[in-house]
Amino acid sequence: MDQKQIDRINELARKAKTPEGLTEWEQAERAALRREYIDSVLGSLQSQLDNTYVVDEKGNKKKLEKKD
Repeated sequence: MDQKQIDRINELARKAKTPEGLTEWEQAERAALRREYIDSVLGSLQSQLDNTYVVDEKGNKKKLEKKD
């Protein structure tokens, strides 16, 4: 997600707080942009966790495992 899209999300958020509000099309655009932003953040977090290791007291590195 680039800065232009984030700026558009913020612009729509400001407009939603005004008395005129958002049109149906703008609400749909805002929802799509928010979903894309969330997916981007979650993907980044998952990538970070995939490359994270825990070092025990003996100095052994162990990759993080998913909890059920």
